[in-house]
Amino acid sequence: MSGHNKWSSIKHRKGAVDAKRGKIFTKLIKEITVAARDGGGDADTNPRLRTAIAAAKAVNMPKDNIERSIKRGTGELEGVSYEELVYEGYGPGGVAVMVDILTDNRNRTAADIRHIFNKGNGNLGENGCVAWMFDTKGLIVFEKENIGEEELFDLALEAGADDVEEITEDGTFEVITTTENFEAVKQAFDEKGWVYVSAEVTKIPQNTIKLEGKAAEQMLRLMEKLEDSDDVQNVYANFDIDMELIEKLHG
Repeated sequence: MSGHNKWSSIKHRKGAVDAKRGKIFTKLIKEITVAARDGGGDADTNPRLRTAIAAAKAVNMPKDNIERSIKRGTGELEGVSYEELVYEGYGPGGVAVMVDILTDNRNRTAADIRHIFNKGNGNLGENGCVAWMFDTKGLIVFEKENIGEEELFDLALEAGADDVEEITEDGTFEVITTTENFEAVKQAFDEKGWVYVSAEVTKIPQNTIKLEGKAAEQMLRLMEKLEDSDDVQNVYANFDIDMELIEKLHG
């Protein structure tokens, strides 16, 4: 895998801050609702719902919130109807950006996302303009200090993972899977009781664009603004910025 999901690393480092702002609860409630709507309310037979519930539990979302969200999705409780959209565009330095949306008002969201891109020195593109630069993969991240490389490598590949990569500057191991094998690999780790930083189906860039200085600062600001939008579920980009610079800019 030639690319690296740098934004995923940044997001999980600042996850506690997002939780305090309440943003992450809002996003997860939407995701649980739509997952239940599209695949049913039984997590055992609905992988998307199972993943969403696991993410909600990881940030200590109350059980009642999770159950109400499922019931809204299945129609047992009245709720908002969300539409799934994907926006594509470019950030500073020509970085490719993809944005997953769940919205109850397409026109409002379109105007909001366009404004964020324009103000962030980027621009929205046509559908399909950057999607081809990303692969949808399962990604499970471990802190290096919490796991042995050989043991992780052996179990990951035995369970069906494609690859295990050492991300030296982040101090992590990334386990890459197909979307089909993601649940099986994650379950193998869960059965061992291994603690991972994150486990998600995400988009990984095939190649990355190195950013420095002002362009790097603008790119991080654009990503933050997109993530802060209530209608945005996930943001993916193919930038590469040195972690030292990220720490300096991000605090």
